[in-house]
Amino acid sequence: MAKTQPNLHAFPSIAALAPALRSYILQSQSAGITRHGVFKVAVSGGSLPKTLAAALLAPPSGPGDTFDFSKWEIFFADERAVPLDHEDSNYALLKAELLNKIPEEMGKPTVHHIDTQHLGDVQEMADQYEQVIVKSFASRDSVRLPIFDLLLLGCGPDGHTCSLFPGHALLRETAAWVAPIEDSPKPPPKRITLTLPVVTHAVRVAFVATGAGKKDVMKQIFDSNDLLPCALVNEGAGDRCSWFVDEPAVEGVSFPRRAFL
Repeated sequence: MAKTQPNLHAFPSIAALAPALRSYILQSQSAGITRHGVFKVAVSGGSLPKTLAAALLAPPSGPGDTFDFSKWEIFFADERAVPLDHEDSNYALLKAELLNKIPEEMGKPTVHHIDTQHLGDVQEMADQYEQVIVKSFASRDSVRLPIFDLLLLGCGPDGHTCSLFPGHALLRETAAWVAPIEDSPKPPPKRITLTLPVVTHAVRVAFVATGAGKKDVMKQIFDSNDLLPCALVNEGAGDRCSWFVDEPAVEGVSFPRRAFL
């Protein structure tokens, strides 16, 4: 068990959540660039890219309230074995919601997407994507796990995150950085995903969960002992993990909220 607890930040609305998420990502960007000259972030799909766009593309409030996307290296926390322009592609979703809308003066991020030559072999696709991460972080032999500056994740109604699903054998993977999954309970079945040790090893992990449809699973994650994937991230990352939620998503959840400062 982590010795610390995750931070649960609840807001009246998504509109109120976005500025806090922006501030959190700005802090993470600054720390990453100070640490190693770049900002290495992994993102998931679902409703997250739309909320990210609302946070990142808002007009700056002052000189320090700016993103330098030229220093960003964007990876995918998970991806589906589909072409890059497919409606199920997390890359396509992020491109449509955020990447295509970044003003030129904010810089262009480096985006690491899957190699679509391997769509028919998800093990090879996972191995190739792991090599992309290896090249960015250091040689595999010298680094036990990559340390992302920030992971931006969503939470499914079943408590899954990335493509790590409840009760799945992948939750016990400890060696690989990126793993294939061919039997995802949520379509499409073939995907690749960052493994749980990689997720919990990040400097910071942020979940974004909104809407009343999430309140039942949020009770399971925060108020019970159910070892859902999101709860396992909470357990492994402790206070390096922060949740940005709206009030409907945590209605009835007794876990204490923390004010976002």
